[in-house]
Amino acid sequence: MNNNVSTKVITGVVRLSYANVWEPKSINGSSEKYSVSVIIPKSDIKTINEINTAVDLAIKESAGKFGGKIPNKASLKLPLRDGDAERDDEAYKGAYFVNANSKTPPQIVDKDLNPILDKTEVYSGCYARVSLTFYAFNSNGNKGIACGLGNIQKIRDGESLGGRSSAEDDFASAVEDDFLA
Repeated sequence: MNNNVSTKVITGVVRLSYANVWEPKSINGSSEKYSVSVIIPKSDIKTINEINTAVDLAIKESAGKFGGKIPNKASLKLPLRDGDAERDDEAYKGAYFVNANSKTPPQIVDKDLNPILDKTEVYSGCYARVSLTFYAFNSNGNKGIACGLGNIQKIRDGESLGGRSSAEDDFASAVEDDFLA
């Protein structure tokens, strides 16, 4: 077990979905934030255990947010969710997920820690490591542990989850038809 227990977790290799990491967006009328859904394979026991440990620590440290009492875990909204149970989406099968957000932009780097500036390089579907921080919230009767988005390290490309096709895919046959006409 890691002796440096923290509410900060650096994931193993995960998949990004709903990646709003370049421009902040408002979700359901909230203030604009950078956000991403982090899809964690259920086989990544190390990351899942670290997230559970960080959530437990955030609960333990949350007494000030909850009137001086440490709440029962079952009474809180928790960030680690089961993709098989909550999403009808192939990308979430056999995985857990957390939704992370931040008011400030994440730093985004490649495998060699070089900054990525090309906005097409990091997208929903690519694989990355992500730094996450877990903290308590108590707002308008909602109590729980939230997940803050830190930084992103792109590891490799993956099939886009946006459902959008590339221009090459859309027009490749048209170019051939024009050539033959």
